[in-house]
Amino acid sequence: MKAHVSGPLRPCRSIGPMRVRRHLPILILAILILVYVAIGTLYAVLTPAWQVPDEPAHYNYVRSLAEGSGFPVLEPGDYDQDYLRRLTSQKFPPNLPVDPLEYEDHQPPLYYLLATPVYLLAGGALLPLRLLSLVFGAGILVVAFGTLRTAFPGQPAVGLMGAAFIAFIPQHIAVTAAVNNDALAELVVGGTLWALAVYLGASETRPWLVGILVGIALLTKTTAYVVVGVTVGAVFIRWWREQRPAAWATRQLAWIFLPALLIAAPWFVRNGLTYGWNDPLGLAQHKAIVEAQPRSSEWLAAHGWGGLLTRLVRTTFQSFWGQFGWMAVPLPPRIYRALVLLSILLAAGFLMRLVRRYRSPRSVDPLTVSRCLLLTLSATLTFSAFCWYNLTFVQHQGRYLFPALIPLAAAAALGLDTLTKVAPRALRPWIWSLVFAALAAFDIYCLFRIIRPNL
Repeated sequence: MKAHVSGPLRPCRSIGPMRVRRHLPILILAILILVYVAIGTLYAVLTPAWQVPDEPAHYNYVRSLAEGSGFPVLEPGDYDQDYLRRLTSQKFPPNLPVDPLEYEDHQPPLYYLLATPVYLLAGGALLPLRLLSLVFGAGILVVAFGTLRTAFPGQPAVGLMGAAFIAFIPQHIAVTAAVNNDALAELVVGGTLWALAVYLGASETRPWLVGILVGIALLTKTTAYVVVGVTVGAVFIRWWREQRPAAWATRQLAWIFLPALLIAAPWFVRNGLTYGWNDPLGLAQHKAIVEAQPRSSEWLAAHGWGGLLTRLVRTTFQSFWGQFGWMAVPLPPRIYRALVLLSILLAAGFLMRLVRRYRSPRSVDPLTVSRCLLLTLSATLTFSAFCWYNLTFVQHQGRYLFPALIPLAAAAALGLDTLTKVAPRALRPWIWSLVFAALAAFDIYCLFRIIRPNL
């Protein structure tokens, strides 16, 4: 009887620890999200009203829908550079209304439709709308973890470190704790990347779900349109790797882009009727309306190529990490120097990782390589769109690179993992935890020592 009883009890002793180990990454991710939400809520509550770029214009779009005026139309007078400069220089005094700021009226509608019920329930209060963006920001961490865990199976630490990197960039928290469509756009881009990473390793031949995500992206923000190129790239990667016929790739693209176009077509038709059929995105109208916005050609004439590129690189880097308000409140120079050092170390670790993989190609899984190519393509297209935009307007803002945060976070996580391999295995998770705890503390520092005193 003793032998009979003790037999089935032995495997039961290992089930508990095995389940804990299996679910530990999810538990850590949940804790990470809770910390992000707590810090983000502080940003949403304590950042003064309108002191995030373009927040008033996004708010006014939501207000137009909530008041029953329908989708707004971008018209002359919606952007007044002199009035905007007056508002920002005087820190949005109560006697100067933000109602005239309506230069985001050309934006795709999805975020504003989702925000309208919140506006109505909250009576137009700013904070609940900011918290809605924070919910989308929490979703970004989930899809980042899912994408990186899919891309690097068996390495949950990469997914967790990538999500933590995204969570604790101060500028990213400031943006995702404000009224704008940026967080939703990042969430949709990340969700599409996750779906495509799964698609690369699946036998799926009717990827209509990817098509739905692409259609949602088309209704969210033009910075999310990089998913179109990334999706084409994913189909091409599978076609090449699996040696499929050309007709197969054509069918795959049809399964994706027909649903996407069906979803987005009504919006494009509306824009064609509103702004002209040669401007289905309203971008030409926007370019004409914001004519007084600083132009790159003017800066080139004033500063030359060297001066323009120096300002582009410096300001983009600074505002990627933290340059608050309407780009008027930078961090102290010593902090930027420390962030430059951190970035160099992470980049060096990532390059070391690439060199090691190049020297031992047999140890590299072809599917992992395909998914890394997907992430690289996403980052490249986002960076190219940023450069293209800056050919016309002076928009040296790091937040325009945030749609590429998942591939950038993957590189940072792999770099940190490589650098810490000199430490004993048992110590590495503690080192990683200390790095990201320091970034979380840095977020608190930025809020209470930089944003609050200066805005």
